[in-house]
Amino acid sequence: MDLSAAVRTIPDYPKPGILFRDITTLLGDAEAFRSAVDQLTAPFKALGITKVAGLEARGFILGGAVAHQLGAGFIPLRKRGKLPHHTYAVEYALEYGMDCLEMHKDACEAGERIMLVDDLIATGGTAIAGVELLRRGGGQVVAAGFVIDLPDLGGAERLSALNVPVTSLIAFPGH
Repeated sequence: MDLSAAVRTIPDYPKPGILFRDITTLLGDAEAFRSAVDQLTAPFKALGITKVAGLEARGFILGGAVAHQLGAGFIPLRKRGKLPHHTYAVEYALEYGMDCLEMHKDACEAGERIMLVDDLIATGGTAIAGVELLRRGGGQVVAAGFVIDLPDLGGAERLSALNVPVTSLIAFPGH
């Protein structure tokens, strides 16, 4: 199935010159959603993944479905102040400032095999912060899966440089 046909492109959002790749249309199409989850899951079934970590917010939707398919637990990686218990935090740069990602300190155990999931990888800042959090908690990030890669922005390469195998289902040029 051509998943790119299920992704809506919104020009000039959130600012002029940006082509926003909106996966809500993919999520609303049962066949495309199932196909995306199946494609994100298939290469990793034999890796012994015990947890799937999803990046807020669309990564929660995809990550929960992937965790279900893999028979794994789920770890939400959230923006600052959203988790109620003791957390690890990592600040990371955005093109327009700084942000912070948090994870409960007891979300993973030493040596757990974890897959990171999100809808899109661009510059890789959020995904790299997620890997840092998971590693700080003792997890071993054995895979990262994204529906969309924007290869011109280099995020998948940056994540791969951290020894995290990256899979994406669609690549769009530009940003």
